[in-house]
Amino acid sequence: MNGFKDDSVSVLRISPGDNVAVALTMIHPGDIILGATARGKIPVGHKIALADIRAGALVVKYGYPIGKAAADIPVGAWVHTHNVVSDLEDLDALAYVPYADNGAVVHLDGLPRHFEGYRRDDGRAAVRNELWVLPTVACVNTLASTLAEWGRASLPGFASAAFAFTHPYGCSQLGEDLLYTQRLLAAMVKHPNAGGVLVVGLGCENNHIGAFKEALGEWDESRVRFLNAQDVTDDLAEGKVLLGELADIASHDKREPIPASELVVGLKCGGSDGFSGLTANPLLGRFSDMLGKVGGSTLLTEVPEMFGAERMLLSRCCNEDVFGRALSMIRGFREYFIRYGQPIDKNPAPGNIEGGLTTNADKSLGCTQKAGMGVVRDVLEMYRPVREKGLSLVRAPGNDPCAVTALTAAGAHVILFTTGRGTPLGSPAPVLKVATNTDLAVRKAGWIDYDAGRIANGAKMDDCVRELYSLVIDTASGKRTRSEQAGDRSIAIFKDGVTL
Repeated sequence: MNGFKDDSVSVLRISPGDNVAVALTMIHPGDIILGATARGKIPVGHKIALADIRAGALVVKYGYPIGKAAADIPVGAWVHTHNVVSDLEDLDALAYVPYADNGAVVHLDGLPRHFEGYRRDDGRAAVRNELWVLPTVACVNTLASTLAEWGRASLPGFASAAFAFTHPYGCSQLGEDLLYTQRLLAAMVKHPNAGGVLVVGLGCENNHIGAFKEALGEWDESRVRFLNAQDVTDDLAEGKVLLGELADIASHDKREPIPASELVVGLKCGGSDGFSGLTANPLLGRFSDMLGKVGGSTLLTEVPEMFGAERMLLSRCCNEDVFGRALSMIRGFREYFIRYGQPIDKNPAPGNIEGGLTTNADKSLGCTQKAGMGVVRDVLEMYRPVREKGLSLVRAPGNDPCAVTALTAAGAHVILFTTGRGTPLGSPAPVLKVATNTDLAVRKAGWIDYDAGRIANGAKMDDCVRELYSLVIDTASGKRTRSEQAGDRSIAIFKDGVTL
């Protein structure tokens, strides 16, 4: 683990300039912490003051401010929501400065440079070969689900590879909300992990098949079928015929070696705790640097969880245009909060606070560790496909289902999801859950794919990132994730407007 660890009392000072340290085990009154005497019990994952912090002075963690002291905080005291307040930076104070990329140190010797994937007709790589049923509107959700269930039961080779992705939208939507629904569904129609897609419509909705086709643009006619339920006598029977046609085509697809440079991996965290920014998120950062080194792509989203970490993240933009678009994306989400009369520093959530995260910046600086040291190459609007190799930022909220859906729409083949509290959530793309602490990995073994908590217990980061990289390659080659084994697949579409 990076940082300054006092093994005698199990705490971590992440950066030399920090005036707080994080408890890796319970701190008791009288414990000596890096020269400071603990004034009371401090829970695991929470912070202890390493020096006197006067009221109004900055509280520093990760080498950056996470807030201001709401009152005098004496050395050795517990530092948390009772004595720290948020203090987000004015975005107008940020300006583009060319990034001096010294490059992350990455060791690739002995690691696989290929995965066993599918090569689509347009040249893109895929890691799954599934049948997806997509309703244009909520009214046909049951029909879509019934067709997917029939596909799993009746189509040879697709017993665990036919899914319906239902949602509550597609009608009575106006403006950008309808556009978001169409963009997301269009992105899924074109996602390489889908070997065949059946689009099911009703016929009278805003997002009727004719309108959706206009939004879709070009598509692979051999891999996509459309069913308008109001136009046929027996919509279920017709759907089975169309799904069977798609299965016949997709069943001929075979895995073949594909360079790891073609992988696109989404980066997400949810249910964060005090260890997220110390173990699992830095591990994903090292993975992101490693995949970038072999020519692959990673995607970082959760824009509200960039609030407070803007200076650190935006200082790595590759040019002034990318800096401007990234700043505009973050500013737009701040204005979204304000427009609805909500504070921009509402994070962290109750579970995050219980786990030791105090302010939005505390959470954000830990969250953005997932981006590693890589240069930010691009900024993607919501539900738009990846365009650049390396690290891209994706516009989407922090909400877990919305964020993993946005990463899938951007073209993620696989999603790495760190968690300190645990979640069974899946998405259309395979989701690998990475536990921030070993207790969670043991308790919820049916949810967790990798235990990054071992890093806090002395495991070497270099060894862990190599293991995680190999796990991603294995997953891309067909190994099923815990959420896939459980059949947990869902989408959530962002909404910001009027419903008729």
